[in-house]
Amino acid sequence: MKLVGEALAALRGERVVFRNVGLSLKAGEALVLHGPNGCGKTTLLRVIAGLLGLMSGRLLLIGDDNKTLAGEDRDRAIHFVGHQDQVRPQLRVAETLAFHAALLDAPRDTVVPALEAWGLAELQGHSTALLSAGQRRRLSLARLSLQPRPLWLLDEPMTALDAASRQRLLAACHAHLGQGGLIVAATHEPFLDGARTLTLGVRA
Repeated sequence: MKLVGEALAALRGERVVFRNVGLSLKAGEALVLHGPNGCGKTTLLRVIAGLLGLMSGRLLLIGDDNKTLAGEDRDRAIHFVGHQDQVRPQLRVAETLAFHAALLDAPRDTVVPALEAWGLAELQGHSTALLSAGQRRRLSLARLSLQPRPLWLLDEPMTALDAASRQRLLAACHAHLGQGGLIVAATHEPFLDGARTLTLGVRA
C-alpha cells in the first residue's frame, strides 16, 4: 500500500493552516508530523482519514493491486486514533472496546486479546470513569489491535503514557511496520526512531 499527497492545502475555518505539502509513504514506512500548535498536524491527519476535505491538491491511498482506494474500501484501510480519548464514562472497559469492535466490524473475540495486549485485562470490568488518563489512552489505542488495517493515523499517541506503556505502543508500531503497514503520527515528542519527518507550516 502507498499514501501519496501532492500540493496539499487545507483550511480551518477561514484560515489556511498548510499549503504546498507533499508526502509519499510506502509499505513499512512511518511519517512523523512536527510543528507548533496550530500548524495543521491534526488537520492533515483528519484530511488523510477522510474526515476533512482539501482546499487544493491530491491525496491518494493506493492498494497493493496498484488501484486507488475510495469509499468504504478506503475507510476500511484506516485506523484513526485522535488526541481525545473516545471513552464513554457510562461504559465498562470491556464494553467500550466491544463497542469499537462493532463499529470496526471486528470479531467480538478480539476484545479480550486487545485488552491483554495493552495491559488492560485486569480492568475489563471496571467503569471507564475510574480510569487514569494513561489507562484511558491505552484503551483508545487498543482499537488498533481489534482488526488489521494497513494505515494507522495517530494524533499525539504518547500523551499520558508511562514508560512501560510507551514501550508497548512502540512495539505495536514496529510490529505493524514490519508487517508492511504505514503510520502517520502527529507528536511534539520523539517517536519511532528511523521514521521520516515532515514539519508543517504555511508556505507561500
